[in-house]
Amino acid sequence: MRLTSLLTIAAAAFVALAQQAGQQRTPAPERTFTTASEVAAMIERAKNERKPGQLNFVQPLLRLAPYTANLESRVEGLDTPATLHETEAEMIYVVEGAAVLTQGGKLVDEKRSNPTNLMGTRIEGGSSRRIAKGDYIFVPANTAHSFTKTEGTIVIMSLHVPKEASGK
Repeated sequence: MRLTSLLTIAAAAFVALAQQAGQQRTPAPERTFTTASEVAAMIERAKNERKPGQLNFVQPLLRLAPYTANLESRVEGLDTPATLHETEAEMIYVVEGAAVLTQGGKLVDEKRSNPTNLMGTRIEGGSSRRIAKGDYIFVPANTAHSFTKTEGTIVIMSLHVPKEASGK
């Protein structure tokens, strides 16, 4: 009886894990259009659903493999870690708000956050500038960048653009 119960529990756990793994492998659906009212609702959602201490509230805006555009919301007093994307450039449009963006230089206390991205506590060197609503920024692949000194809330649209394989 005990063995049967253990086998039943193990089988159920295996099925649950297999379903979860299958769900994680399912590609996200394409999304090639988002209305202005949907963007406004996403901005409200970020304000209402942000957890205390949450550094960055990210929501998918557009998706068409291999491209992904996100709406990101950061708030004053919570600087996000400096990052570097090894295989993607990033195009940024400031939807609302302002902050300081630092690009270039070297990540301090560099750690790998996933197979193609690095993060650090801050950037040593680099160029800093205040960015605000309406600004466009291009961050090349392999370039450290960070957002600091957010004024109130900054909302950006970030588009990750895979860099071409060498020789193509």
